Amino acid sequence: MGRIEDKFAQLKSRGETALVTFITAGDPDLGTTEEAVLELERAGCDLIELGVPFSDPMADGPTIQLSSERALASGTTLPGILELVRRLRERTQIPIVLMGYFNPIFAYGPERFAADAAAAGVDGLLVVDLPPEEAAELQVATDQCGLDFIFLLTPTSNPSRVEAVSRLGRGFIYYVSVAGVTGARSEVADTLAARVTSVRAELSLPLVVGFGISDPAQAAQVAKVADGVVVGSALVKYFERYQGAELLRELGGFVAELKRGVLSA
Repeated sequence: MGRIEDKFAQLKSRGETALVTFITAGDPDLGTTEEAVLELERAGCDLIELGVPFSDPMADGPTIQLSSERALASGTTLPGILELVRRLRERTQIPIVLMGYFNPIFAYGPERFAADAAAAGVDGLLVVDLPPEEAAELQVATDQCGLDFIFLLTPTSNPSRVEAVSRLGRGFIYYVSVAGVTGARSEVADTLAARVTSVRAELSLPLVVGFGISDPAQAAQVAKVADGVVVGSALVKYFERYQGAELLRELGGFVAELKRGVLSA
């Protein structure tokens, strides 16, 4: 059993929903990311998504786009992110998923990337622009290395896409709660609960919901119907506002509030 499967099993046994947090690796530098991951875990996060910065993040809104720009400006590279994960594995066993786009992986070499990521201690991979019908070559490599290949579903996914994702996915399924790009929203869509409940019934893997969840109340609302709740842009904004020890303190405080919201569901 891998770290992702083990974590969801532990949470299920306690009747809890996972709190998943997204931050961009290298924003503002990899040293800060390392300390931020540890602070997120201390504050109650169950699983970390590390964004791999990319120059053309088509699925991301302004907050994460700017975060990617800051990370790239500081010299963040994919090999550097793998080295970061290797260092983190000396300090934590929290599940870590790399989330990004295929171009950097293609440039690295898919088979070499999968092997190096697994050796570094990465648990899962979510490639935003690789749907199931285009992911076979990379997934062969990730399966061989024991990396969970995580697929996306959206409100517009048809039954055949749901079936394919259920059959091919590993670790968990990421459900995009809204149409459009990432970014905090003022409220959760009224139809989300019914959609998530319907899709979840078709899946054997845990269903994690993200995009637009920005405060403890929204996290609690989604936690009632999902196996996990992802908060990203609302966290990334802290990297715009704070630095150093103040960043870690504010980040930890917010995540602790989110965790309380999820536990209250």
